[in-house]
Amino acid sequence: MQEHTPITMKDIAAAFGVSVATVSRALKDSPRISADRRERIKAYAREHNFTPNFLAESLRNSKTRPLHVIGVIIPQINHFYFSSILSGIEEEATARGYQLMVAQSDERYEREVRICQSFLENKVCGIIVSQAKDTSKYDHFQRLMDNGVPLVFYDRICTGVDCSRVVVDDYMGALTAVTHLIDTGCRRIAFYGTSMKLEISKNRFNGYKDALLRHGLAFDERYVRMCDNRADAEQITPELLEMSDRPDAFFAVNDDTAIGVLYTAKRMGFLVPDEVSICGFTNGERAVACDPMLTTVEQRGKVVGEEAANILIGQVEGSIPLDHAEKRIVRTRLIVRGTTRKV
Repeated sequence: MQEHTPITMKDIAAAFGVSVATVSRALKDSPRISADRRERIKAYAREHNFTPNFLAESLRNSKTRPLHVIGVIIPQINHFYFSSILSGIEEEATARGYQLMVAQSDERYEREVRICQSFLENKVCGIIVSQAKDTSKYDHFQRLMDNGVPLVFYDRICTGVDCSRVVVDDYMGALTAVTHLIDTGCRRIAFYGTSMKLEISKNRFNGYKDALLRHGLAFDERYVRMCDNRADAEQITPELLEMSDRPDAFFAVNDDTAIGVLYTAKRMGFLVPDEVSICGFTNGERAVACDPMLTTVEQRGKVVGEEAANILIGQVEGSIPLDHAEKRIVRTRLIVRGTTRKV
């Protein structure tokens, strides 16, 4: 027998030319729907092996407090920023009587799809997620929403679906950081970023470019590299530092990448920050474990997690409508340390 993709309430509604709300009422034997229509919709659902997820809705309407579980998808749990977000989610969720089911996508689309399906089958009451780097199709997220599962994105948002999200002000964080480098005398500033499919990457890159333009500095593609980890930074940086018009500063998409630049510059005999200034983005524990300590943009991951959990629980319990895409921005701040010059 050919395996079919599970259908959603939205699919059933389309088949009968009715609203999703009508399908939901019919499947729950609501007297507001005629007996004939109820039976036809229920028969169609059985025929197509539809499994309704009424848990989230029952929680929204219940006056009791049963045990409920939030699904959380983390791209990489060993990443300081994501682990700090998870800490914020857990603290807020626990305080409000929720437990977490946590899974790691390991930056893989296929694994992300499987996790979403597993969470749906396990009847979690909502999902908090940061998408994998290579995710470019969003059917798995849309299917969750079509099944009435509240969905909140954090950090890496999905532009393919209209749902709630919590992000940091990546553009302003980058703009502030690069402006600081310029104010301290740097003129040839390199940018180490990640995939431009991600909104955070686009925003940080735009902040970098706009800071250059605002100060009358030309944008030079030779100083831009797709590099988001320490190993790659150590491999790529020597090529830039050996240029006749080498960069005198680096702005990196995260702290690990910035530390890779720092290690390489020092190994090649450059003085930091006198000859090469370096700025990261995260403010993780490693930022104060290097010499000199790293100037970086603080992302406040715990606050991001708390906000994401707050929105998700609000949608589960009904204080935030499911059809309302709540959007919150957590402000960053520049932490100036020893890898950049003084103004």
